[in-house]
Amino acid sequence: MSGFSVEWLALREGYDVRARNPEVLGAVTSLLKPKGAANLIDLACGAGSTLRTLSPLLPPRQHWDLVDNDPALLYAASRANVSDDISLNTVQIDLAGDFEAVLDQPCDLVTISALLDLVSEDWLDRFARSVAARKLPVYAALTYDGRIVLSPPDPADAAIIAAVNAHQRTDKGLGPALGPSGAIAAISRFEELGYRVVHGLSDWTMEAADQAMQIELLDGWAAAAGEMNALPGAEVNAWLNRRKALAAQRASAMRVGHVDFFATPSTMR
Repeated sequence: MSGFSVEWLALREGYDVRARNPEVLGAVTSLLKPKGAANLIDLACGAGSTLRTLSPLLPPRQHWDLVDNDPALLYAASRANVSDDISLNTVQIDLAGDFEAVLDQPCDLVTISALLDLVSEDWLDRFARSVAARKLPVYAALTYDGRIVLSPPDPADAAIIAAVNAHQRTDKGLGPALGPSGAIAAISRFEELGYRVVHGLSDWTMEAADQAMQIELLDGWAAAAGEMNALPGAEVNAWLNRRKALAAQRASAMRVGHVDFFATPSTMR
């Protein structure tokens, strides 16, 4: 599974928090809030953004199994500032391997963030079947869905975005990735398995003042477009320079499309 740095996850966390769909988040908390305690499994937990976002909204007593393959990210997640009633357990595994045993722990909710666009159709089917066999609800947040809107527009935007979305479908460590179709595929798969699914948009929005985030994204998109050889390198670099100049002048804005969903089985374990 391809890794992400602590620095990148820290930069994006504020945008993730603001983007999370309130209707979907409300459905999650409505299920768990009445419980006296909650056990959660956070797959591909990264540096703990979901823990920090969700834990204040849940019953005071909580246990989190934080699952990732990166020890640096697990360490960062384990350092989250949470109450004494919340216990944290880190589990280092590669999700390309055997993750099913983790799901056998006591669990009221499985959470996943920013992952389902990076997995293959086979991995998604395996995950959905494993969760359904255990009758576990799933909160999946911030799955990229291919929509990028840049303002003001540039003549090369469409070609760059198409190349980025093609790159999203390459193998990220869990087979040929679903990319922008990941959210739709996951929602459909859970519905086929008898789950009720609440879903909604959770787009990142960046205004003129969000220079650091804009520049980080632009650099990443240019690198992805270059890898796909969709445009000559000189054209990609020229686009990047124009875009970064606008960001530096606080003259640009961005919207990046994501989807959240909450899937609940007809009966709970």
